[in-house]
Amino acid sequence: MEGVKSKVRVGIVVAVTVYVAFVGIGGVFRPVRNGCVMTYMYPTYIPVKGPENASWTKYGIYLYHEGWKKIDFDEHLKMLSGVPVRSLAKESHLAYSTGSMEQTFYQEASLTHKERGLDMDSSFSLPNQYPAMLNWFAVDLEGEHSAMDGHTLQEHTDYVVYAIHSILDRYKESHDARARENVAVSGDLPQSVILVGHSMGGFVARAAVVHPHLRKHVVQTIITLSSPHQSPPVALQPSLGSYFAYVNGQWRKGYQVPVSGAENYEPDAFLSHVVVISISGGANDYQLYYGVTTSNILAKRMLLVRSHLATLDGIVPPTNGFTISSTGMRNVWLSMEHQTILWCNQLVVQVSHTILSLLDRETAQPSHGRQRRLAIFTKMLRNSLPQNLDWIAESSQLSSLTNGVERASGSQAYSPFGCPKNVRWSDDGFERDLYIEKPTFAVLAMDGRRRWLDIMKLGSNGRSYFVLVTNLVPCSGVRIHLWSERVNISSDDPLSRRVIEVTSKLIQIPSGAAPKQVEPGSQTEQPPPSAIFWISPGDMEGFRFISVSVAPRPTVSGRPPPAASMAVGQFLDPKEVGKEFSPLAFMFSAYSQKDIVLKEDHPLVLNLVFGISLGLLPVKFSLNTASCGIKDSGLPSGDGGICKLRCFPPVLLAWDATSGLHVHPSFHSDTIVVDSAPAFWSSLPGPEKTSVMLLVDPHCAYKMSYSISLTDGASRFLLLYSFQARAWELDIPVTSMLTAAEYNLRLPMPFALVAVVPIFVSMFISLLNSQPFPPLPSFLAVSLSCYMVANGIIVLLILISQLIFYVAAVLCVFFKRRCQIWERSFDNSYRSRATNIFSGFILLKVVRTLKLRAGFVKILTAVILVCFVHPALGLSVLTVSHALCCHNALSSYITAALRNHTKRKESNPEAKGIGDSDVHMPQKSLSTTEKSCSSSSDLAKSYGDIQLENFHHSQGLLLLHLLATLMFGPSFVTWVQRIGLRHSFPQFLDSILCIGVILHGICETKPEFNFSSFYLPSMPGIEVRLSFIYMVAGYFSFLSGLALAPYRAFYAMAAVGVISFASRLIQRRNREKGEPYHNSRKHSHRP
Repeated sequence: MEGVKSKVRVGIVVAVTVYVAFVGIGGVFRPVRNGCVMTYMYPTYIPVKGPENASWTKYGIYLYHEGWKKIDFDEHLKMLSGVPVRSLAKESHLAYSTGSMEQTFYQEASLTHKERGLDMDSSFSLPNQYPAMLNWFAVDLEGEHSAMDGHTLQEHTDYVVYAIHSILDRYKESHDARARENVAVSGDLPQSVILVGHSMGGFVARAAVVHPHLRKHVVQTIITLSSPHQSPPVALQPSLGSYFAYVNGQWRKGYQVPVSGAENYEPDAFLSHVVVISISGGANDYQLYYGVTTSNILAKRMLLVRSHLATLDGIVPPTNGFTISSTGMRNVWLSMEHQTILWCNQLVVQVSHTILSLLDRETAQPSHGRQRRLAIFTKMLRNSLPQNLDWIAESSQLSSLTNGVERASGSQAYSPFGCPKNVRWSDDGFERDLYIEKPTFAVLAMDGRRRWLDIMKLGSNGRSYFVLVTNLVPCSGVRIHLWSERVNISSDDPLSRRVIEVTSKLIQIPSGAAPKQVEPGSQTEQPPPSAIFWISPGDMEGFRFISVSVAPRPTVSGRPPPAASMAVGQFLDPKEVGKEFSPLAFMFSAYSQKDIVLKEDHPLVLNLVFGISLGLLPVKFSLNTASCGIKDSGLPSGDGGICKLRCFPPVLLAWDATSGLHVHPSFHSDTIVVDSAPAFWSSLPGPEKTSVMLLVDPHCAYKMSYSISLTDGASRFLLLYSFQARAWELDIPVTSMLTAAEYNLRLPMPFALVAVVPIFVSMFISLLNSQPFPPLPSFLAVSLSCYMVANGIIVLLILISQLIFYVAAVLCVFFKRRCQIWERSFDNSYRSRATNIFSGFILLKVVRTLKLRAGFVKILTAVILVCFVHPALGLSVLTVSHALCCHNALSSYITAALRNHTKRKESNPEAKGIGDSDVHMPQKSLSTTEKSCSSSSDLAKSYGDIQLENFHHSQGLLLLHLLATLMFGPSFVTWVQRIGLRHSFPQFLDSILCIGVILHGICETKPEFNFSSFYLPSMPGIEVRLSFIYMVAGYFSFLSGLALAPYRAFYAMAAVGVISFASRLIQRRNREKGEPYHNSRKHSHRP
């Protein structure tokens, strides 16, 4: 690599790579706040014996029992009844089975038109009392890592099918045993098992449903927690990726869902009865920890399950399931780590109550109706906030407001959003109505008064929307009505034609900790809002007034009022609430923090749109109170002063098309990040932007500041695109590694050819498959960034490996020369005796055969290990062979350089030291290696130059096959863990592909075979060179990385190996026939 420009170019790439690595890894290892409450258990696990099967002796089924008292296991199993729930997690923490949830009157989420399907009837009420208990069954899978090995994953699937049958059979045996003893039997026998799976357990649950040996209709409901569905989180093993593709293909056939989307499906398909709910952990859903495996190996485990992997899009139609993030889940609102999602009490309670709500009151078993189960999941898990934050700009968002209710002139008196009749207030104080004269008003106490707002007066001048935020509970704390005219009736009177109640349109949002009251009756800080209400002009058509009624302090329920009560309402102009930050301004904030001032009487709701997804570049956002309308008071007006008594804590809601809603209650300063997946090949056009909604007190002035968080951005880059870059790292030049890496960075060519063209090829493939295009700007920018980082990693590997080999070669030559000096000074009799012994050993037939057939022994050993032990061991043999070739070539080069220096010193006594012309590391394309690695008869070059060429050639093969070996590293860890339990042969697909890689390593040991060419049999006029094959393989690896399937690079490497082997056979046949052998001009292969 020559020239200042080349060195600067490579240096910049390496510096950026090192920065991203260190800063990003530091951010990944940084502690994460999740806000979860711990779930405590006192478990007793009762073993459940199934039919004797020697294949499953290492696994076990257990029934969870709460309590530490000793019980009779057999007697407990004999009384088994209830609903079976099969937990596919290491710990079965979801054990809540008693008590129904407290009834509230907030607006509930409902099925969309697409989710309802053909049957539009989804009206029902949730139960007030649960008719049965849940029986949680856990499976002991010996802690095996199915996320790393395809064979282990298939074994777990087979056992889960066996476990499902055993659990249902156990219920029948218990039922029959009680019947024989004339014990009262209540309830029906369960006909199905609810599957709850965590991590890979969620995928195993789906794989079990399409297993050919599973009984029909024994699984109808699946809940997955932080489970990958689209592809493996560590997509490096070919058999693992292929099994994922097979299972997902079977599910698409089961619903008749096309690959490009989930719009069309067959309602009578064999999976039409199965409902799947996927719950992801949000932006914090990753796992980095150290653990000791059963084989006493200290291993660092890293698991990434991003939201785009947990989605069910294209696998399950919306009529049979949905994906939801824990950040947007009702009563949860938290992002959590991969293991935390198991014990987070907020999520555990919500999921347990959801499962209990599925039970039918008559049969005490889960409902068989698909739509009813999906509607229950929707009401219990989804929040009722809109699926995007553009509701202000849209008209008639609440078009269902008067559904079934005639307008003010009609005769119908029923409102679907009214409070129940049993919730009544005292009539005292309602004669003291307040008439609001300004577009903004506030409620600071439960004063038992009704506030009237004139829609025509206050809603003029473009202020056509009405928004209210409050911490008061709907119905028992606050009630909202629409009036055609102002009349003097109490809010609990039956709804007449003149009034419609819309209280239950209040949407619950998470609130921060409530302020503590110092003493009864004293002023406290403003509490955070817990609900939001908005209404559009179309919904207010025909009405003249809005009334907001606040309950008097002594409530009917007998509960004490909150320490502080608040409600803030406003008529606002939708044109004033939106503000968009361009990508350019957003990028500049990394160098200079941007400030925005909000003056008093600003909109209650602010809708901010960031031009770059916050999933890729998180933003540091702060909101500080500047003033609160109190002047010349002598009191501080900052965050710690009197303004805390006047301004309610802001609330920030961020929305992303991939991961849904992220809520930050009591927001003042934090890093905002969403778990989106921009710039992936499969990304939809939406995720390139992130919408953020702020709820801020209009009585106060604020100073907003934002800047890009480079540390969090580097962490997100590593988490999102590490595996995408890994596939590109496999596309390594065969010779002159450092020069080729620098050459690939040159603008405009070949950078455009090797980096830009594959991206547009992927777009063309999307066009052919009728798939939506990803957002082009972010897709192009991130893909090119990954390409640059991948080249930086390659350069670092090249430099590190060269340093190691150079130090090893210098030490080897040094000790070899010392040994020669020692031999000269040693007694000739002892030296001759040692030489005779060594010569006798060399002359042994076995040793002589191994020496003559070194290549055959090497390939035989590698193939045996690949086929019968583990692919990583077979590829390690190939890697060690390349390392020895590198060492031998570099040692020979240094020895030759020393000899040249000695000769020059003898001819020129004034020469001192070894110059650059004697020992140097030029980066140029060269040819042969020693006899064990290659052979060449090129006499035009010096012996040292030839050995240096051999080193570059072997180094390229070494790094390529080292990365291939490392791709089987996670699977090898699982294999080591299973040693002593049960031996199983490697997957056939893995073995075949690895044999192709071994053929590539054996056939390409001689550099001249890299430059051979051949003609296609059907096209004799077209000459195909191996350089073209390498280029096609590189493009294929590039596209595999874009498709989040880096394991497919093995197909390319195996294909190159087979072609190289076939080329060797053709050349050998031609030589045997006496045909002239032509070797084309040598050149460097650059992918």
